[in-house]
Amino acid sequence: MAASIGGGLASELIETLSKRLGWSFNDARLLAQALTHRSVSDENNERLEFLGDGILNFVVAAELYHRRPDLQEGDLSRLRAALVNKSALAGIARSIELGDYVELGGGELKSGGHRRDSILADTLEAVLGAVYLDGGFDACQDMIQRLYAQHFADLPKMKAKKDPKTRLQEYLQSRQLPLPEYQVDDIAGRAHEQVFTVSCRVETITLVGAGSAGSRRAGEQAAAADLLFKLGIDDPATESDK
Repeated sequence: MAASIGGGLASELIETLSKRLGWSFNDARLLAQALTHRSVSDENNERLEFLGDGILNFVVAAELYHRRPDLQEGDLSRLRAALVNKSALAGIARSIELGDYVELGGGELKSGGHRRDSILADTLEAVLGAVYLDGGFDACQDMIQRLYAQHFADLPKMKAKKDPKTRLQEYLQSRQLPLPEYQVDDIAGRAHEQVFTVSCRVETITLVGAGSAGSRRAGEQAAAADLLFKLGIDDPATESDK
């Protein structure tokens, strides 16, 4: 389906995707732009992604503020991060099969870009930005609430946890052990889609944590999470940021 988007979405594709999104676009060009990856054209979805990201963070923050009066600012921030990170967004995108509609360049198509978390997450944010421009804030807020309905319903069951680096540091300090040291072991990929491989070491501990992510900071979090798991403190966890 994605290959047919270049010249504008076919009417049947607009109708199918609109049903999944719960929004009928007045200007279909906005939807087409939201689905166009930068590998295709300079007229792509990056600006819409920026807009959608800001609206998403605000709407989720407002929902958490009202739904979780028991949480303080730090826990609210961590819970919001868990709801809007790359993995969570990609999961929602897959639930509406958004990857079927993303227009990608030849290289991204060959590498399975329509299944990649980063592309799915960015595209979903771009769609939110497009809905905001097409129908205003209320329309975009309604869509976010629909897409996140199950996540919001499950909030009472969720425990907001401190991030892995903080948990590891507190664990080490409580045992008077040296603080961890993080090292970037490898940087791979093109400039705009680099993957950082990071190791986490503690001077008196032989175990080494390792993790990879799209930024150095996220790589450090992944490495800390891996070391916590190897120490038997945590279940495996993936922490990612935008």
